[in-house]
Amino acid sequence: MATLVGKPAPKYKAQAVVNGAIKEVSLDDNKGKWTLLFFYPLDFTFVCPTEIIGYGDKLAEFQKRGVEVVGCSIDSQYSHKAWIETPRNKGGISGVTYPILADVTKSISRDYGVLDEAKGIALRGTFLINPEGNVVHETVNFFNVGRSIEEALRLVDAFQFAAKSGEVCPANWQSGKDTINPKEASKFFEKVK
Repeated sequence: MATLVGKPAPKYKAQAVVNGAIKEVSLDDNKGKWTLLFFYPLDFTFVCPTEIIGYGDKLAEFQKRGVEVVGCSIDSQYSHKAWIETPRNKGGISGVTYPILADVTKSISRDYGVLDEAKGIALRGTFLINPEGNVVHETVNFFNVGRSIEEALRLVDAFQFAAKSGEVCPANWQSGKDTINPKEASKFFEKVK
């Protein structure tokens, strides 16, 4: 699997559930904006709802940063809608309002390199796409381990800061912490001795 980092994000157009309604959604809908696109294996499972609800619970934090969140699995839009209409205490994801794409042809998962061909479902792929339409970050987890929503927010902060300032962010960087100006890197490293 080749990385997509530094390359244009593959375009997609698919049926999705947005605010409980079925409609067509495309990557072009977010043109000029940051997009966090994440893939998950299947609706009505165990780890997936923890992530989907986690992104939903932090949606205002992503939106405050100008980031559109989009989920995607190989399930149909009808399965997504039924899952969203199922209460959380019954295993559902009620209250989720961001788009969840129906990748029934598996073409989106395949284009992003996260389709497990043998199982016919997507791995837990996460892609951060900048306003120019390029992938700046990607991670892929196996099926059995969920992602950190807090880490996704930290990465958004870091990539947005770096894009705006021209500086770079060291390991474990948090918003408001020291960054590295590439032209003055030696000064940064003197401070951390």
